[in-house]
Amino acid sequence: MASSAYGIDLGTCNIKIFGKGEDSIFTSKNMIAIENKNYLFAYGDDAFDMYEKAPSNIHISYPLSNGVIADIKNMQTLIKCYITDLCKGNVKPADYFIAVPTDVTEVEKRAFYDLVKNANVKAKKVMVVEKAVADGLGLDIDVKNSQGVLVVDIGFDTTEISILSLGGIVLSKLIKVGGQKFDDAIRNVVRREYNLIIGGKTAEKVKISLGEMEEKNAGAVVYGRDIVTGLPVEREIPADLVHEALREHFDVIIDNIKVILERTPPELAADIYRHGLYVTGGACQVNGLSELLSKGTGLKVNMAENPIESVAIGLSRIIKDENYRSVAYSIQGMGNGGK
Repeated sequence: MASSAYGIDLGTCNIKIFGKGEDSIFTSKNMIAIENKNYLFAYGDDAFDMYEKAPSNIHISYPLSNGVIADIKNMQTLIKCYITDLCKGNVKPADYFIAVPTDVTEVEKRAFYDLVKNANVKAKKVMVVEKAVADGLGLDIDVKNSQGVLVVDIGFDTTEISILSLGGIVLSKLIKVGGQKFDDAIRNVVRREYNLIIGGKTAEKVKISLGEMEEKNAGAVVYGRDIVTGLPVEREIPADLVHEALREHFDVIIDNIKVILERTPPELAADIYRHGLYVTGGACQVNGLSELLSKGTGLKVNMAENPIESVAIGLSRIIKDENYRSVAYSIQGMGNGGK
């Protein structure tokens, strides 16, 4: 059965697509491999497998950077490939709902609209949904009521901190701290302490296995290149060192949450105090982060059950439930969202 509507969450690291017909969420790496500057060699998870291993004639990149589109041509290619895959080669006209960050310029928001409109996927109508509102719906919060809700979405490149009320966004701040910064911090500390260069994927594995390391009271074994000898070596990295490396970035997130809370109207602040803080996004699963957020803000922390897909789940609710259709709007002309 062909879908008549799609919800797209373009993450820097992962792309999530909800198809109404399939009633499921498709997730893949938002990555493309181009050979000799113009030939599509691989995309998605296949391209990610080649990352940091490819020869010089194959260029592998993320078309998104810091939450906005950096390479529109490659991003259009990716969307067309994914939608064609989902439709099993038979693309039919459909409505598209796309999630965009709030704290970006109108030109950057417009780029998301144009991207889908010009991607050759037979888009009948392209509607835009503020990412934080979709997040709220994906976390099972009734975003249309008047209670203040604080949502922190920690992604790959950015963290979006938003306060929602009455189906809209009262305050929002996008900061350039996310999973990639966490990985870089681990790479830097390993280089400094052990004279060892490790790859981004290795750093990511260390970050993900933090909880396991602490449970077993063991370090993480990493493989890399020794700076002094230039030879490949193996080292064990203690969990404490990894925590110390990540702490600085966690503190930046906490400081920015405090800045937003200081600007929050008192009535909404009272609601937030009662409900606590909602945390989602792929990079929020780092061990120890929720405890630090709770300690740093004095609020209860509610972690998303499915943090990577929460925006896509929110988009699926907008597509399926007429009640929530009014939170989507069109950028074209004056915008007739909700009609």
